[in-house]
Amino acid sequence: MDLQEESDRFILRADVPGVSAKDIEVSAEDGTLTVRGERPARERVSSDGFEHIERAAGTFVRRFTLPDSARAEAIKARYVDGVLEIEIPKQPQVQTKRIAVTVN
Repeated sequence: MDLQEESDRFILRADVPGVSAKDIEVSAEDGTLTVRGERPARERVSSDGFEHIERAAGTFVRRFTLPDSARAEAIKARYVDGVLEIEIPKQPQVQTKRIAVTVN
């Protein structure tokens, strides 16, 4: 997964080829972002030839601690061409208010 921070948001991207959008779940709870999914196993074809498999099948889970500046209720997720993109907006920054000190 790749994580990018911009002035107003965080962008998280994950390559998940071969996984259907319906098999991906993104949730945010108690300051934790969870990405869960399942890549189905490939059907085995009986063959007398050589076979070497490197692509993993099965379930996967990744968890990330959200920073205090994240707006969890506004997180959006898109899935296009095997890439999951999660946009995590930031809270508006509170400007520090300077208070004048008066002398009596």
